[in-house]
Amino acid sequence: MSIAHGSIMGGLSVVPDMAAGIAAYQGTLQMQLIEQGPLPADLAASWGCPASAGRPHAVLRPRSGAPCWFRLVEQPPVPQFRPTTSFGWGAFELTVEDVFGWPGRLAGSGFSIVGEPRPLPGMDAFVPMQALGPGQEMIYLNQVFGNMEGIDLPKANSITDHIFIVILATPDRAGTCAWYQGRLGLDLGPTFELPYAMINTAFGLPDTHVSALTMVQAGRMPIVEVDDYPAQATVRPRHAGMLPPGNALVSLAMRDLDACDVAWIVPPMRREGPLYEGRRAGCVIGPAGELLELVEVG
Repeated sequence: MSIAHGSIMGGLSVVPDMAAGIAAYQGTLQMQLIEQGPLPADLAASWGCPASAGRPHAVLRPRSGAPCWFRLVEQPPVPQFRPTTSFGWGAFELTVEDVFGWPGRLAGSGFSIVGEPRPLPGMDAFVPMQALGPGQEMIYLNQVFGNMEGIDLPKANSITDHIFIVILATPDRAGTCAWYQGRLGLDLGPTFELPYAMINTAFGLPDTHVSALTMVQAGRMPIVEVDDYPAQATVRPRHAGMLPPGNALVSLAMRDLDACDVAWIVPPMRREGPLYEGRRAGCVIGPAGELLELVEVG
């Protein structure tokens, strides 16, 4: 299966208890458990997180077989961490079937609903809902009904399918977008201004407060939604040498790692196992402090 430049190949979340994390993703979200075991030390080092080495680690995949892997790493909670209030990865958006059935499926699970399924004003291409997972990671469950102007949205081929947009909270939306465009060879999509319920609730802002977001794309394929966060947002608290809490790391497919104008944490190397399958991969720290792993797909 060929993987297009810019495709989201994975999202990594940090959870406080691996058994509960697997129950949430394999059980509730109905994903396939591909692998579990200690996090390899060289992989943790490549992310700049050597203290995460040896921690319990699991890899899951949608039943559709899409080339997108969901990884979990067990770490102690960070008491100061509050979702949707700090810079970095804010959410992973999954394409799903039957979004209006998901509140019932999440009842009594490791997920807590933050936003019920609700059509967005002026946007009839998809219906989203939002939930927090067992590690306070934010996931959006989006049922797609059609494409948007300039943006192709994928319909799900299993009850939960791949991540098709990742949300990035940044103190400098224009500068962040320019970094992804100039250094990774991606395209700038449309900018939207709207009352963003997740942001307004997290910061106690009026329901009418308007935020701006810009889509970073590869052609018509959406990849990163870059959100302007209010002045109250902070750098994400984390344990020294460990992965950041919540939505911790994103893996993107790149045509050619040598063409990426980035500062690698560790020089890229070939890796085996799920997601990598012999491909070269390396990790960088993006402009909002986010951990971004780049995987060479040719």
